[in-house]
Amino acid sequence: MAPKHPMPLSGGMRSALKKELARAQGITVMLAQQSEVLRVKGEDFIQKADGLICQRWNERMWSVGEPIDPSPTINQAVDGGYLWRSRLRCKALRDVGWPQCATHRQHPFTT
Repeated sequence: MAPKHPMPLSGGMRSALKKELARAQGITVMLAQQSEVLRVKGEDFIQKADGLICQRWNERMWSVGEPIDPSPTINQAVDGGYLWRSRLRCKALRDVGWPQCATHRQHPFTT
């Protein structure tokens, strides 16, 4: 693969080009690292937001006493720290009108 920047004929221009290419490569590494840090922070914020959505929905369910739409999605509930219930309990609560995953918090000693 041919280089994108043809090498200049003069020595001063060659060293300036090499310097700028090295600077650009350093900046790309730095930007990639910053992007990864922000992505991790963003994922943490999304997880906290999903948990808050589920808590809000649970409080509204408790205060109103009936199902409220729209409910959080299953992915939001799982990402927010809520787990699936066993099938028997889930079926019994679903018959009453409760969704499958909205009110059961993850056990603190499990990962």
